[in-house]
Amino acid sequence: MLIGLDAIPLTEPRAGVGHYTYELARALAEAAPGDEFELVYPSSYPSINFGGRERPPANLKEERVRVGALGRRWWSAGLPRYAARRGFGLFHGTNYEVPLWGATTRVVTVHDLSLFKHPETHEQRRVWRARRRLPLMTRAAAAVVTPTEAVRRELCEWLRVAPSKVFAVHEAARACFRPLEGGEAEGVLRGLGVGDGEFLLAVGTIEPRKNLLTLLRAFEEVLRARPSSNLRLVVAGGRGWLSGPLFELLEKSPFKGRVVLTGYVSDEQLRALYAACALFVYPSLYEGFGLPPLEAMSCGAAVVAGDTPAVAEVTAFAARLFDPLDVDGLTRILLELLDHEPARRALSEAGLRRAAQFSWTRTARATLDVYAEALKRKEKG
Repeated sequence: MLIGLDAIPLTEPRAGVGHYTYELARALAEAAPGDEFELVYPSSYPSINFGGRERPPANLKEERVRVGALGRRWWSAGLPRYAARRGFGLFHGTNYEVPLWGATTRVVTVHDLSLFKHPETHEQRRVWRARRRLPLMTRAAAAVVTPTEAVRRELCEWLRVAPSKVFAVHEAARACFRPLEGGEAEGVLRGLGVGDGEFLLAVGTIEPRKNLLTLLRAFEEVLRARPSSNLRLVVAGGRGWLSGPLFELLEKSPFKGRVVLTGYVSDEQLRALYAACALFVYPSLYEGFGLPPLEAMSCGAAVVAGDTPAVAEVTAFAARLFDPLDVDGLTRILLELLDHEPARRALSEAGLRRAAQFSWTRTARATLDVYAEALKRKEKG
């Protein structure tokens, strides 16, 4: 069977959904060598550049479809026509969208419902678009994939999707994230301006939902409580939407010289940051899965994270959780762990054990089961 996958998330600098799309496609092709998989996207988007990544399996191809004025309306015109011409047995929309018409069996991944549950953390135009289109997409799909049971429950409640149609399939950290030996990270850290000494690490696009304001305030309180400390805060991630308040607070902070903003980093740089940090802190207000905590655990980092349903599901007692709106509570946890190395080591060991329970091979096999169920449902009409 020929299976198409949405490759638009691969046309921009790789973040969560882009990593999900590529890792899933590669793992699917390896798990089902008798099927053909095609990463498809329109020519109105930049070409995909896999760079130095490992060579994809032979049964995984990419196709940049030439589109004109009509075809640029990708989901309603260009893709349905291409899917029919190409003869896809199934199309998987890896980022909330599927073709709105056509005979092809459709599966859609809904990563989270932040645009519904936390609209104040997004640009208004994105909220309007999601609220108009996502119900259409979930109705058009024969099956819906969510990354956690938490999002599965939310989807059924908020969009009134039948529970029998929604399948929770956990994601995984990429294979490149693993512990580093000794001083392997030193050169990478110097190149990022991090240098020597203890640091807290936060990872993700700088936008309101990541709740970095709470982390910055807690970091200031930690430094006030430990005035002789050389502790720094490193934030790895590109600047996103509605990030002005964070930068305003940072500009006024008496400790702004202790904050390092690296911008977007490579996998090698991110691995070094995860492996070397004193604590990885993930204060997000809401997540659908939360790949960074799992990546950090895979590298041996001790993880402190906001206590939200999906993150609690993924970390499963291998992280210290806190109310993401409680600056004082986060401050207490940071001071406790920074002053108690055995507690950090115990968290690190628990995280490594938890991360080992996830793999993209498992994700691919579970996704293939969803495909089989979707095809069965389509046949029944």
